[in-house]
Amino acid sequence: MHTRYGPPEVVRIREVDRPAVGDRDVLVRVHATTVNRTDCAYRAARPFFMRLLTGIARPRRTIMGTEFAGEVEAVGRGVTSFSVGDRVFGYNEGAFGAHAEYLPVPEDGSIATVPAGVTFEQAAPGTEGAHYALACIRHAGTRAGQDVLVYGATGGIGSAAVQLLKSLDVTVTAVCATESLALVKHLGADRVVDYTAGDFTEDEQTYDAVFDAVGKSTFGRCRRLLKPGGVYLSSELGPWGQNLILALVTPLLRGRRVKFAFPRDNQAIVRHLRELIESGDFTPVIDRRYALDQIVDAYRYVETGQKIGNVVITVAQVD
Repeated sequence: MHTRYGPPEVVRIREVDRPAVGDRDVLVRVHATTVNRTDCAYRAARPFFMRLLTGIARPRRTIMGTEFAGEVEAVGRGVTSFSVGDRVFGYNEGAFGAHAEYLPVPEDGSIATVPAGVTFEQAAPGTEGAHYALACIRHAGTRAGQDVLVYGATGGIGSAAVQLLKSLDVTVTAVCATESLALVKHLGADRVVDYTAGDFTEDEQTYDAVFDAVGKSTFGRCRRLLKPGGVYLSSELGPWGQNLILALVTPLLRGRRVKFAFPRDNQAIVRHLRELIESGDFTPVIDRRYALDQIVDAYRYVETGQKIGNVVITVAQVD
């Protein structure tokens, strides 16, 4: 729980009442969750305007956590899609609550069954980064045969983007550090650029889309990488929120454009991600695992900006 905004140390482990189950709710006994960039942003209320969503002076939602995987413990009287004992995973941004032993989720929320042969720890990180990546891919209008560059290809979003693009038969160039070259090739990238060996924006190749999955570049720097009519997307707003402004202005110029995706999370998207996991087209990358009582350490690690893929939290069950 956290009752005030701030660094990882504001988070505390506490005993709370087991949540009630509404008529259309599924109560999930959580076995695994994650700490991701979304959790960090809400916990710290950065950027500041996020307080408009989370509470001006203090957080309205005190139990964080967006991603979850576990077993259905109970269902409401009106639930027909899930049964007690089902293995499920999903995404719960807004309501949060996944950093706990029990989580109520609406039956029609972002929840789906876990594919056979996939563990809870493997399923838990299957939604946050992937649904951001999927939103950008769809918003860019990416299609088979195109060339796309992914900058930041080892994060939760970037590692998902590489795999989702390859599932569409896109030619992918991935940008990462030296120590991750082999991993990114394993994810399916057709070409890998080591950003520690030189400026990736000096690449001689051009692309239908450039996707900055870590928000550390700008349209100005990457513009020369785009083909005429090419699209630049970023997972972040950019300095002074410029990506929102450029997304409005650049289409009027009928040249290289900026687009900014606003991800949706719903059951259809989670079911789509389930199909990709089941088919083997998408496997969430896991960097480290922590127990729930080590979650402050997990937050600290995620905020180093050095994580590869996802950080999973295992939730020990106490009867």
